[in-house]
Amino acid sequence: MSEITNVRENKHQEFFESKVLGHPAGLFVLFFTEMWERFSFYGMRVLLINFLTIAAIGSNPGWEWSASNAGALFGTYAGLLYLTPIIGGVIADRFVGYRWAVFIGCAIMTAGHASMAVETEFSLYLGLALLVIGTGFFKPNITSIISEMYAYLPEKKDGAYTIFYMGVNSGAFFGMMLCGYLAERIGWSWGFGLAGIFMLFGTLQFLLAKPLFGKVGEVPKKIKKEKNVTEAQTTEGDGKKENKFTLVDKILIVVTSLIGLLYLINDPVSKIGGVHLLPQEFILPKEVLPGALVVTIIGLLLFLYLVFSRIFRYDKILRDRMIAVIIFAFFTVLFFIPFEQAATSMVLFARDYTTRVMTGNAALIFNIANTLLTVIPLIIVTWVLVLLNKRTFKKIPGSNVVLALCFALMWGLAIWMLGRDFSTISYDVQYEAAVVQIEKDGKIETLYEPITEARPLKEGEELTTKTLNFSSNKNLDVGESVAAHLELGKYKYLDVAKEGKLEADYIAAGLPSKIVHGTVAEVKDSEVEITTSWFSILNSFFIIALASLFSKWWDSKYNPSAAVKYGLGLIIMSIGFGVLAYGSNLIPSGAAAGTVRVGMIWLILAYFFHTIGELCLSPVGLSYVSKLVPARMIALMFGMWYLATAIGNKVAASLGGMVDQIQEEYSLSTFFLIFTIVPLVAGIVVILLNPLMKKLMHGVR
Repeated sequence: MSEITNVRENKHQEFFESKVLGHPAGLFVLFFTEMWERFSFYGMRVLLINFLTIAAIGSNPGWEWSASNAGALFGTYAGLLYLTPIIGGVIADRFVGYRWAVFIGCAIMTAGHASMAVETEFSLYLGLALLVIGTGFFKPNITSIISEMYAYLPEKKDGAYTIFYMGVNSGAFFGMMLCGYLAERIGWSWGFGLAGIFMLFGTLQFLLAKPLFGKVGEVPKKIKKEKNVTEAQTTEGDGKKENKFTLVDKILIVVTSLIGLLYLINDPVSKIGGVHLLPQEFILPKEVLPGALVVTIIGLLLFLYLVFSRIFRYDKILRDRMIAVIIFAFFTVLFFIPFEQAATSMVLFARDYTTRVMTGNAALIFNIANTLLTVIPLIIVTWVLVLLNKRTFKKIPGSNVVLALCFALMWGLAIWMLGRDFSTISYDVQYEAAVVQIEKDGKIETLYEPITEARPLKEGEELTTKTLNFSSNKNLDVGESVAAHLELGKYKYLDVAKEGKLEADYIAAGLPSKIVHGTVAEVKDSEVEITTSWFSILNSFFIIALASLFSKWWDSKYNPSAAVKYGLGLIIMSIGFGVLAYGSNLIPSGAAAGTVRVGMIWLILAYFFHTIGELCLSPVGLSYVSKLVPARMIALMFGMWYLATAIGNKVAASLGGMVDQIQEEYSLSTFFLIFTIVPLVAGIVVILLNPLMKKLMHGVR
């Protein structure tokens, strides 16, 4: 062993002297950095579709975009998130190093979240662009730091990544819970702003922890590869002959990349702004196929030609293994198209068609369960912080102080949220309504229309007193005058400030007010309205709860092959959508949002099955890329893998944006049935391909 290697090993041993739970303290700095980044990312992600599509006039107004436009924008954002890390990884490798790349990414993402909190159209687009760029620097390089930290202790690397990914899911869990609650209860800018605040804290605590890392993650030095090292890396099937990129290859890379980028950007800008970056008509009449779609299909065919023409230049074993990777990538796309409905159509289903109001004992049970769901994970993560503080405070006091402030804020928000829900009361309010009789299906029906500025009492109409219900954490007395506003089938209480803001919004829109005025008739039981974003935390919760179980399964003698894992993942996820299709069967075609709601059990079960499907499939893909592809081609194939994921996310959001259209023409049950059948068939197909996949993999397990 060389003297240089001995020095490096000694440095790594020094790095491991400051331990927390058997791992270097630096790992937990990265744990919290990733936790705050995921807190911010998922906190923003859970709000975006909800904010863009909710009514522009209401107690907490949004932008009232169509689901199609919102899906187009979100899909492009999600797709680009998986492409920029390829560039960010190259920049870190060659110029700035992993640690500076992570800091740059954090700083840019902080600016992005701050921009989104402004809530103007320009600031929204700028914020999303900054988040895409920042993620490109952050995502590939924080894991690279871990890889470098454990370079001489590979046996501890699996445990390190397990701890690290707990940070991922903890951040996602708390981000969606707290940002979602603040946005839906107080205002959207508060939710977007909170995401930015925690991203800023994450940036500061990482920057101030620099003394803990030493030389780890610094700018890499160019090392001349020795011939014997290159030969040692060559394995059977590595392809003895060189496969250099030809001029045609390079041209195809540029052309297909340009078409792909134009497609991603053209989709939202053409729908939202009417600006077309791709031709509206190309080769075929636009009535047959829109020009943008034709160009995109051509780009996809050229890309497939590029990939397969290169693959078939390699020796048989390597060629077969790369074909196996391509097949896995294809089924990965088919997995993510339904799975990523969690960011679009499932958010809209939770908001518009799921019963989210609980009263009396049901409200008490939910509040107790939600308290345990919030406090127990918070205690566990706080305990990790205390351990880190004990080991590192003298060396990195600033980083520890920032982390302590983070947790103080998070505890404060959690206590405020839980206290607010426990103190929310249901009220009956009497208001004046006009009695209206209409004929429907040969029968006379009586309707009671609230008297508002938009609907005054007409001459000759009978006036009566009716009762509406809303909930509030304000203490209201019987006989007190109050204002309410009907939103998504439920009345919302308006305090003086909200009533004034809503009146101003109606005036600005040139519309008469629909605010209902009345008096409190009865103070009723406790009530809680579950936020739309609460359902999204279920995926992270189920991952944290079930991950160790699946890890033990994969380590046992019953560990199935890769193709079977893929099949199980797809089939189990299809069961989740089957549950949703069955549960939404009671919602008639064309039913307006908020008029018909079904039990929350269907959504909870759907997230449960989707998470099991994710645990079967998601960890498998990248693992097999690293096993099937030689070291010198890892970067290229990882790039292709992220491209497949980007395609899956883009298509998922585009299809999710069609939920309103399909609900109008067919039904919600039909919409979810599509995502039941496609992955079910795909799962059966990939299991049937198992013998072929084993043959193509040539002994790799």
